Amino acid sequence: MTAPSPKPHIRTGKAEEEDDPVELMISKTGCAHLHYAVQECMAEHQDWRKCQPQVQGFKECMSSYQKSKREEQIKIGQKIP
Repeated sequence: MTAPSPKPHIRTGKAEEEDDPVELMISKTGCAHLHYAVQECMAEHQDWRKCQPQVQGFKECMSSYQKSKREEQIKIGQKIP
């Protein structure tokens, strides 16, 4: 007599629907396309030194976002961490 075969896991889709928190954070900055450019370059070259234009573009975009966020917080009177 053989043991009954195990039933497959039923996926609810919840895990698939949950987004990566880092991806969500970056997408809110408006710099996601530059982040993906860095990732694509790294995947292609496997050397961050060859991806400096992409890294610099992403860095500048994030700096600009952070500056505008700070200015916004100052305008509404929030403390800046």
